[in-house]
Amino acid sequence: MMPVLFPLGNYFFIGPRYFHDLPTFIAGTLVVFGLYWFSIITLTLAVRRIIARFPEVRQTRNRLLTMLLVVGLLTTGLAMFDVWVYSIVPATGVRFDWLTVRGIWVLGAVFDVLLCTALGLFYTFDQWKQNATETERLQQAALQHQFDALKGQVNPHFLFNSLSSISALIGEDNQQAERFVDNLSKVYRYMLQAGNRELVLLQNELDFARSYADLLLIRYGQSIRIILPQKFPVPSACLPPLSLQTLIDNAIKHNTMAADQPLVITITVLPGPELEVTNTLQRKNRTVTLSQGGLATLIGNYQAKQSGQVKVEESDKLFRVRLPLIEQVL
Repeated sequence: MMPVLFPLGNYFFIGPRYFHDLPTFIAGTLVVFGLYWFSIITLTLAVRRIIARFPEVRQTRNRLLTMLLVVGLLTTGLAMFDVWVYSIVPATGVRFDWLTVRGIWVLGAVFDVLLCTALGLFYTFDQWKQNATETERLQQAALQHQFDALKGQVNPHFLFNSLSSISALIGEDNQQAERFVDNLSKVYRYMLQAGNRELVLLQNELDFARSYADLLLIRYGQSIRIILPQKFPVPSACLPPLSLQTLIDNAIKHNTMAADQPLVITITVLPGPELEVTNTLQRKNRTVTLSQGGLATLIGNYQAKQSGQVKVEESDKLFRVRLPLIEQVL
């Protein structure tokens, strides 16, 4: 584009002499080269400031109008500056007069409209592409969470271990075996019913967690302790289903358990309202990244629903996850 603009601009300023006189040609080319880059840098900085002021796609109209106004004013000043620079270079033979300036203003106005429209469209398209990519990522995370929830509804590994526990209990403690079967039926009933919902009441989720915790206590014995809240201030609070199972399983998956060093999982309802799940940190030797666990899909599910930010904190002794609770009348 530059090789075309330079001769046209100099022909407008200098006239036919630009192409016939070598000193004039050299002087005019050097002047237009410097002015061109000065103008481009000035306008680019101005446009970037405007885009930073109106970055959203919904602000396209305000961004474009502001861009036209600011760039138009800058072009007016740059046109006068360009004519003045030409006039102080004797080889160009250009004199500073308003007729020449007005001509530059007309050309600048056309250039401004084309430049601002092109930049606005390019920026809007780029933002739309980024938003589409982010939306697709969140949708994939939500689908992954739904898939994990579906696996949790049947969970053959968990069912196999539960049946093995029942088999062992039948010959040792029939009363505890009955309790185990009762809790197992409650857990699977909740998995099948809640897995198809977007949100469930916190009360229902805690009732499920209580039954699930009983199964784990029978299976792991003194190697695990799960502390559940007895009361909470917001009875209408909701959260995605099976969130507590995800966090409990995440703690079991990543930490060691022993009778002399039990894994302690504490569930607390905080003002906000928020649900906090903490567990003692006693990492297994193998390292499992966050993206490989159910916690990542739970976070993605919150982001997809725009239901708040999941806070994950880790210290030397504790791993803490805070889920924002959603007040909703079901």
